[in-house]
Amino acid sequence: MALDPGTITHAIQLSVAPVFLLTAVSGMIGAVAGRLARIIDRARVVESQASASTDPQFRQRAIVELAQLRRRGRLANGSIALLTCCALLIGLTIIVLFLGETTEASRTGLAASGSFLLGVACFLAALVCFLAETWVATRILDWQVH
Repeated sequence: MALDPGTITHAIQLSVAPVFLLTAVSGMIGAVAGRLARIIDRARVVESQASASTDPQFRQRAIVELAQLRRRGRLANGSIALLTCCALLIGLTIIVLFLGETTEASRTGLAASGSFLLGVACFLAALVCFLAETWVATRILDWQVH
């Protein structure tokens, strides 16, 4: 089967549209990964200070903060996992759209729309995890001076 250059051009144009979502996903992964790195760094400092301290009140506050940091880390990890699934599904959408335009494959429309919608659902769930992580981060703050 010879491929028409016009068909290939249209297939590329159709397949490139979801790439913009991939750009947003990669930016979000970078932002969440940066937050996760700061969470890990803070947890290491708190663990170190708690193990060196003999003050039971300080140690108790450290245990509470570490529990909150653990929850934040889990939310950030969940967000990154969902964003990665989103990127994979959007990549699959691009492949299916391209193959649907350049071959005589049937049912590519259903596969493309399904993978795209699942990708968007993963993106939205990742945003919810990100929102929850930032909410927990602001709850950790103790605005009182000790």
